[in-house]
Order: sequence, then structure tokens, then C-alpha cells
Amino acid sequence: MNQRTFIDTGTSWEKIAGYARAVRIGNMIAVSGTTATDIHGNVVGLDDPATQTQFILTKIENALTQLGASMQNVIRTRIYVRYIADWEPIARAHGEHFAIIRPANTLVEARLVGEEYLVEIEADAVI
Repeated sequence: MNQRTFIDTGTSWEKIAGYARAVRIGNMIAVSGTTATDIHGNVVGLDDPATQTQFILTKIENALTQLGASMQNVIRTRIYVRYIADWEPIARAHGEHFAIIRPANTLVEARLVGEEYLVEIEADAVI
């Protein structure tokens, strides 16, 4: 059986809801839905979906690094947006990180956990 390694960011919700920021089993890594919340619990990029997307992708990159991977290992992203009309600035920010890597991707409109959140992103990677 492959060993399970996970990382937490220390938020209370990880323990309450029973999830990890990211999990690695063997050569597979799954990064949980990630929002534009900084280490102090503040939302970054209020009313700016591109800024939220950039911040989120940096958080995802940090989680991957902690588990021995990089953005180049990402094979799939899932983007959840509060307002589908915001798709273009979100897609452009995603493209800045993944233009060459080109993971499989899904972008859908969804109800997110708080009104201030415009974007949430998940990622899967293979090392």
C-alpha cells in the first residue's frame, strides 16, 4: 500500500470538516478546493477575480512544492466561479500559469462558501 502524506494550512475547518490542503499517495497528488484566503484569514483580491485566481494558483503551487511536485506536474484543474461572466479574467490568469503545461480543465459557475469568494480551484498532479 502506498503511504499517504498530507499537508495542512492550520485552519480550523480542516479538522472540523476532515480534509487536508493536499494529499499525496504514491505519485499522485490532489489539492483541495483552494480560495483566495491568506494566512490571517483575509480574502485577497476582493471584487477582482483575476487577482483571486493568481493568489489561489500560488497557494496551489506552494502545496505541490511541499509534497515534492511543481506546477509542471499538474494534469487537471477544476475552477469554480461565483459568476460565470468572470470567466475570461479567470481563464487568462489560469493561462499565465499553465499556457505550456496545458492541464485538462473544467470551469463552472457554483455557489461558493462565502460571498467574497469569486473563485475556487482544485488541482491534480502526477509526479
